[in-house]
Amino acid sequence: MKHLIRFDWAMKKLLRDKANYAVLEGFLSELFKFDITILQIGESEGNQQVFNDKFNRVDILAHTSAGEIVLVELQTDSELDYFHRMLYGVSKSIVENIKIGEQYGKIKKMYSVNIVYFQLGQGSDYVYHGKTEFRGLHTNDLLGLSNSQKERYKVENTFEIYPEFYILKINEFNDIAKDGLDEWIYFFKNNEVKEGFKAKGLDVVQQKLIVEGMSQEDRNAYNAFWENKRYESSMLDGALSEGITKGKHEGRREATLKVAKNMLSLGMTLEQIATATGLTLDEVKKL
Repeated sequence: MKHLIRFDWAMKKLLRDKANYAVLEGFLSELFKFDITILQIGESEGNQQVFNDKFNRVDILAHTSAGEIVLVELQTDSELDYFHRMLYGVSKSIVENIKIGEQYGKIKKMYSVNIVYFQLGQGSDYVYHGKTEFRGLHTNDLLGLSNSQKERYKVENTFEIYPEFYILKINEFNDIAKDGLDEWIYFFKNNEVKEGFKAKGLDVVQQKLIVEGMSQEDRNAYNAFWENKRYESSMLDGALSEGITKGKHEGRREATLKVAKNMLSLGMTLEQIATATGLTLDEVKKL
């Protein structure tokens, strides 16, 4: 069995190599339901920061042959304002990719693809798609483009001008692959390509993203990454256990103090309260 490299590691270290573009092209083609060709991968906000061995968040900014920009972001840690950061990432990329003085019509189409491994919002599905449409408040019809707008900007629908968002909630996937996109999500979740999977790009994954094919330097870094993840998991479990224990202890003490206050209001002596609750005399006096 081939040991495949985790996709977050691949995004940070391998997929920026032009020889490996087919991996990302395959995934995006299955997600968008049309073929994607990547011309280049540029620097995004996350890539400009210091290399993070824990890989809690990685992203790629890809430019396609159709002149579109695709921001792919993978996040493992829960983040309350993640929806807002999706908006910020797209807005920042739009502004950075239009030159000063250019007409608004030169703004490039943006896709924001978010692969998350935590519970984001509320919803029972594991793949969500968001796009902008303008609907009449009185007629409920969609506001469309004029013929001259369609001809000039080479789009048929208004939503094609605006950014589109995709969210893949990996942990919500039930491991039953029904189509090519599901096969990719299975890989994201299980770090495995099952026999019989035929989604675009997964054959390249099995050729390119193999641990055994890594250089010794990269393999050492990859092993260190896994060690960091194990350590991080252990620390999290320890902190959680400690927090639960502390919470129970604090809960019991709070209840004890409440009982002691009630006993004081009934006129019981400090000694009687201390004996009944287990508190010291000094603690009872402070109440």
